[in-house]
Amino acid sequence: MSILVAEILGTMLLILLGNGVVANVVLKGTKGNGAGWIEITTAWALAVFVGVVVAGPYSGAHLNPAVTIGLAAAGKITWAIVPEYLAGEMIGAMIGAFLVWLFYKDHFKVTEDEEGMLACFSTGPAIKNTFSNLMSEIIGTFVLVFVIFYLAGPKLDLIGDVDARAIIGLGSIGAVPVAFLVWVIGLALGGTTGYAINPARDLGPRIMHSILPVKGKSDWGYAWIPVVGPIIGCLIAAYLYMALM
Repeated sequence: MSILVAEILGTMLLILLGNGVVANVVLKGTKGNGAGWIEITTAWALAVFVGVVVAGPYSGAHLNPAVTIGLAAAGKITWAIVPEYLAGEMIGAMIGAFLVWLFYKDHFKVTEDEEGMLACFSTGPAIKNTFSNLMSEIIGTFVLVFVIFYLAGPKLDLIGDVDARAIIGLGSIGAVPVAFLVWVIGLALGGTTGYAINPARDLGPRIMHSILPVKGKSDWGYAWIPVVGPIIGCLIAAYLYMALM
């Protein structure tokens, strides 16, 4: 399986299950309606586990442009393969968002809460404040990428020009720490912006929200924050990691 296909499949599953739990909690008439933040953060963590298990052996399961860019900035993968990762992550995120809409189509039709429906695709701030919202995404992504460097350990130095398959080893067991990492970020740091910490996770589904027949606007004025914030956060993580090594 190529890097492109692995990242498409892994990110698709991540978004299908991650945004799927948001839809289950916020859309009208679902069995999980009103379940709350604990269910959302737990399912997102498990969605990461599923995506990593599928894509890990073939691409290292970045599933996130911030992870890919952070690794490239730290010299752990070459910039030449970054476009293939980014393409897979964006395509997978868009497909996953489409499947969420398809799965919950009847519930989207009967739901009146436009903000809640947008949340089934992309993130948004609890309190709009550009600086604070940007800092939330920077800090959350910094924690994600910085800890991933240490979860991967010395194996990162074995990655060459072709791929990044050695990032998380031990098969499905190796996906568990990453899932716990995303879980604690959601529980501890997700209350301000919904912890996008992943440009593809937000931008891909936001594009689909603007295309699909879903009521409400996609809030493009905010859309740059969950893209720029994670990129800044991953670069800080990469350069700090290199300085400490």
